[in-house]
Amino acid sequence: MDFGAGPYLVDPATGELRRTWAFVMTLCFSRHQYVEFVWDQSVRTWLGCHRRAFEWFGAVPARLIIDNAKCAITHACMHDPQVQRAYAECAEGYGFRIDACPPHDPQKKGIVEAGVKYVKGNFLPTRSFRDLADLNAQVREWVLKEAGLRIHGTTRVRPLDTFAVERSTLLPLPEVPPDLGTWHAVTVHRDCHVSFERALYSVPFALVGKALWLRATDAVVTVYHDFKPVATHARARRPGERRTVSDHLPPAAQRFFAHDRSWCLQQAREIGDACAQLIGQLLSDRISERLRAAQGVLALKDQYGAARLEAACERAIAHDSPHYRTVKTILAGGHDLAPVSTITPEPYAGRARFARATASLFEDDGPTFH
Repeated sequence: MDFGAGPYLVDPATGELRRTWAFVMTLCFSRHQYVEFVWDQSVRTWLGCHRRAFEWFGAVPARLIIDNAKCAITHACMHDPQVQRAYAECAEGYGFRIDACPPHDPQKKGIVEAGVKYVKGNFLPTRSFRDLADLNAQVREWVLKEAGLRIHGTTRVRPLDTFAVERSTLLPLPEVPPDLGTWHAVTVHRDCHVSFERALYSVPFALVGKALWLRATDAVVTVYHDFKPVATHARARRPGERRTVSDHLPPAAQRFFAHDRSWCLQQAREIGDACAQLIGQLLSDRISERLRAAQGVLALKDQYGAARLEAACERAIAHDSPHYRTVKTILAGGHDLAPVSTITPEPYAGRARFARATASLFEDDGPTFH
């Protein structure tokens, strides 16, 4: 099996022309084929094509001869090729062995090359395609009604006729398909998240700065440290999505995110009406985000008690200064202990908030206000 260049089609994601690639798997005995056109040659695509090819044949070949595609072989070598980690798991799950062609020796590629050339020379030239789905629908029909029924130039028999015999010698499909996944090296950011395909996934904060391995399937993302799973998340479905487990965050961050706006309002109502009013004003600020200020006000309860905090909030509201620093100053100076009736308004508070006194040079009946 191998990849071959396919036609250019419009990518629905970008609206631009983009090359497709033909994944071709040809059975060596019967020459029956599985052909699928895809957008890329990534490891994820390579594994998915294998699964669909095995389901197409209804069986698994015991040995797969491959060219040295980067999605399958990380280091091509005559004697010791290095198999990509995810592809090795795929081989183990389905029970086949990987036989990589020797590099720089096209004469030994044989059927691997011939299968791709046959698709490119006999299927593509005389056809047109609306999109990728139409392209794959046409190639499946072509495999069954034309390629599979032709008299093969080497075997001199029809591939589908010989496949009926060959299929009984192949390995059966596993009862439970293996969970195919791709592996990726990641580093933990300062916010306790790793990045994969433009989405973020949390890991325990003790691993910040460490290099980990991430295994991604179609549904799940698992992060490993020293071969042990440390975090598992449902896979994000859009770029920029953040999957966070609160227990992965540092204790201070856990407390901050647990004390959200709803929590602040509930705690303020339990303290008293004045506190609830002040917290409501902080959280309803249309200019600044005041969540930290609200949390700071409520934290003063631990030091001064609920009764004193309620009295301080009442005085802060009376002075039209619903701020954390005002409440803290009142409590620190003990001003909340004074009766409410003794509160002296600020010089500029009230209706004459912005008035100032000026002496008249020509009148003796006192200052006038402007």
